[in-house]
Amino acid sequence: MDGLPPKPFVFLRHGETFHNRVRLIAGCLDVPLTPRGEAQARAARPLLERVAWSCVAVSPMFRARKTARLAVSTGTFCCHDDLRERHWGCWENQPIREPMPYFEHPATGESWEAFSGRVGQALVRVLNDFECPLIVAHSGVFRVIRALTQGSPLGPRVGNVEPILCRPPNAGHPHWRLEPLTADVLGELPCPVAAI
Repeated sequence: MDGLPPKPFVFLRHGETFHNRVRLIAGCLDVPLTPRGEAQARAARPLLERVAWSCVAVSPMFRARKTARLAVSTGTFCCHDDLRERHWGCWENQPIREPMPYFEHPATGESWEAFSGRVGQALVRVLNDFECPLIVAHSGVFRVIRALTQGSPLGPRVGNVEPILCRPPNAGHPHWRLEPLTADVLGELPCPVAAI
């Protein structure tokens, strides 16, 4: 895949799960949020509720759907199966490795190529259909975003319920920029934003 359509969007990782807390790989396991994870999602609501999202594109996994419901109520909610987390096969429920072998193909799991291909196609569909959507998904999905916009999936793991504004290249900036979404930059989004 060549890249993403040059449109801004916001990415939000789901709230904390027990697997996150104890550093286990959850992958395709449909694990719930912890109470702290639910509180993280509620804490993001005052900022995210100020935007009239054209679409809230959500992974079908429970931890993402619950985060989306707690963090935002505006916009059309669309569940996209291909935004689900990577299937890590025999590595699921095992400790997170440092560094994680993203490019290895775990037995009975998904290769990086298959995972990034399906996520990338889902992102292109969402961006082609909507202006400035909110995408609620997983750290693996953010790694695909990083690969498509920065050239590599490697880098620090995105935090739980840490909204990231993904800005496409423009005349002043020839490369995609991935930066925290703050109240200061809300006015730059191409969708209605409520005043404080």
